[in-house]
Amino acid sequence: MVERLAALREERGMSLEELATASGISRATLSRLERGESSPTAALLGKLCAVYGMPMSRLIAEVEVQPVQLIRAADQSEWHDPDTGFVRRMISPPARGFKAELIEGRLPAGAVIDYPQPPVRGMEQHMWMLSGVLDFTVDGVEHRLHKGDMLRFHLYGATRFSCPGPHAAHYLIAICEP
Repeated sequence: MVERLAALREERGMSLEELATASGISRATLSRLERGESSPTAALLGKLCAVYGMPMSRLIAEVEVQPVQLIRAADQSEWHDPDTGFVRRMISPPARGFKAELIEGRLPAGAVIDYPQPPVRGMEQHMWMLSGVLDFTVDGVEHRLHKGDMLRFHLYGATRFSCPGPHAAHYLIAICEP
């Protein structure tokens, strides 16, 4: 992840100061992230995604040269948000030649994650609840999702993931590139 964050900034010809201004993340925090001295939170990654114009999974994952067809459970990478306890598993990660991704999310009871802006405006998403309850706000409209519920939308504004409990919210999200 460390190399990926630094490479993205360098690919765009941005200084740490320019990225700090564009993302609203302090220069010191960005520097610590790029040196691997601290782990990024979901909120920080969301801000970086908005600057880079890419879904979080593209930011996290290393794009394979030749994508595999079968992705064993043991090979599906997980990312843990140190602030909220949120766990994100890349079931079908981004890959060259594929426009959709499948992501599993687990948000602990009481946890809240806010993304002030979308990483890519208009991005199509499909969210399917596997268990628990999730209060999901998209573009100012809150939806209470229960097991079996499915919400599909195009993402244009802020989002909020909130798990009221008493159990973790467990869901799948399909992300489709525009």
